[in-house]
Amino acid sequence: MPEGRVFPVWRGIGVGTGVRGVWSHGWGSSLQWEPDGPAQGPRMPVVDYPVWVVLCRGGRARLWEACQRGRDVIRLPADMLSIKLPQLFDSHQIPMVFREENITSGYRHPQSSVLDCVLSSFQMNNETVNIWTHFLPTWYFLWRLCVLCCTMNFLSDSYTWPLLVHMLLICIYPFTSCCAHTFSTMSPESRHICYFFDYGAISLYSLGCAISYGYYVMPECLVNSWLHQHFVLIALGNTLFCTSMSCYSRFLELQFPQRSKALRTGAFVLPFIFDTVPLFYRIVLCSGGSCVPSDAFSSHCYHLVFALLTCFLFTASFPERLAPGRFDYFGHSHQLFHVSAVVGTHFQMEAVIADMTARRTWLLAHGATPSFLGTIGILVASLVLNLGIIGIFSAPLLWKPCHGPNQPRTSKSERKDQ
Repeated sequence: MPEGRVFPVWRGIGVGTGVRGVWSHGWGSSLQWEPDGPAQGPRMPVVDYPVWVVLCRGGRARLWEACQRGRDVIRLPADMLSIKLPQLFDSHQIPMVFREENITSGYRHPQSSVLDCVLSSFQMNNETVNIWTHFLPTWYFLWRLCVLCCTMNFLSDSYTWPLLVHMLLICIYPFTSCCAHTFSTMSPESRHICYFFDYGAISLYSLGCAISYGYYVMPECLVNSWLHQHFVLIALGNTLFCTSMSCYSRFLELQFPQRSKALRTGAFVLPFIFDTVPLFYRIVLCSGGSCVPSDAFSSHCYHLVFALLTCFLFTASFPERLAPGRFDYFGHSHQLFHVSAVVGTHFQMEAVIADMTARRTWLLAHGATPSFLGTIGILVASLVLNLGIIGIFSAPLLWKPCHGPNQPRTSKSERKDQ
């Protein structure tokens, strides 16, 4: 059949024109119009009323050919139809390195493939909510960044560069966390490396907070002080310390779990305390009547409340410690920790934007203008240094041979048969 077509095409003008139409591809011998009555002749094709066709010579074969071609088009690959969701395990069936405190079920296979990890994000397990509570906010923050790009001139207005750095990093850290939780069950080594990148992203986020706070949130009495002039450089050092200590804490996790948790918590709390020193001082001044509260004051307070709640949830393992096994899939502390962190980040973003807008005239007149080196340059340098630290901690894990005891009691071959 010419041009690979199956269905007929009517080539005609219409009713009342005196021009007879014809069917393409010889379908005129296979199809004919059915008249409305015995006294009327066949009608010309018009789309305003239904058309009735009668199959005759060769029509059945051509209709069968059309149906077969349609089936070939919509037929799914056999591999897609055979995909099964990964099997889940209890805590006693997996190695210690994969276990979470007071979580007794819903664990994925400790040597999952990339496909298994991706599929598990659409399956209810003890990591599903952790994945989605950071994946969805990533798109929200990206949307806010796109809106700001349309309303602000990030290319030529250097005053907006600290905000740009802050927005980039609040988009990166939840996405990195989402990836870490998704692919952390490929092997014990990959689990550590995934969380190394997660910790590095959190450290970079603390640097973004310091850059935005140093240029937009700093109290008027501290502008151009020694602390103000060295605020970002000290924050850079805190970032490197945070990444180093949090990555090192993973090597103590099995032998000294409490010490590992304390070291990791301290690594995250130290940059937060330093970054919020100007904010705390400003809140104290405004509470004492020494300054006029701005529109950003309430958002800053909400952010601090959720930051403290986030710290509590990270360290307390509440509520699963009250009823181990009851909150394995929904409601355990790390899921609440994710939600609290994202909500706090939202209020922080709103507060930074409000301060940047409201204090622009005063800050440009009395403070230092943000420079490319002090904003984008610091971000790039910190990114390179943090990647170097992650590489140093990852190198021994990449060279370490795989060990057999990391297999669960149910093998992957048995899992495929189930």
